[in-house]
Amino acid sequence: MEPQLWNIDTTHSAINFSVKHMVFAKVRGRFAQWSGALRLDTSDMTRSSVEVDIDAASIDTGVADRDNHLRSGDFFDTERFPKLRFKSLGVEKSDDTHLKLRGQLTIRDVTREVVLDVEYGGQAKDPWGNTRAAFTAKTAIQRPDFGLTWNQVLEAGGVLVGERIDIEVEIQAVKAAA
Repeated sequence: MEPQLWNIDTTHSAINFSVKHMVFAKVRGRFAQWSGALRLDTSDMTRSSVEVDIDAASIDTGVADRDNHLRSGDFFDTERFPKLRFKSLGVEKSDDTHLKLRGQLTIRDVTREVVLDVEYGGQAKDPWGNTRAAFTAKTAIQRPDFGLTWNQVLEAGGVLVGERIDIEVEIQAVKAAA
């Protein structure tokens, strides 16, 4: 059986992140605009794949000045690099509900391989007769690996923005009509 197309329902899904601020606190944010699709083989998840395109300018931390700084050349440089992209390279099954999703993440035209720890939440029919599947994925990346090197040294020691970015993705996907 070939993997089937599932469309990501972005109204019931989210791409969230957090980063250390001033060494001891966290700032959280999300990307508000993105799209993607899964090719899912529910009988053998290792044959599945996913691609996601993220509108870099849709970054939202809840603070307009910070979001504008993140869109600038100091960080995402969204005018030159409007999209962040993820394309899977392979899936390994850890157990019945846990997977390792290996893929290429591109930020600012820098592509690096990342591995996401994925939990498969299962499937169900929604009230409109569609089949939905749910997934939670987590990973961490290092900002400098993607050319995101801006920082400011703090008077008390350390830096303003941490290098590690924790990413958590919640996905609801709807099986496409045959």
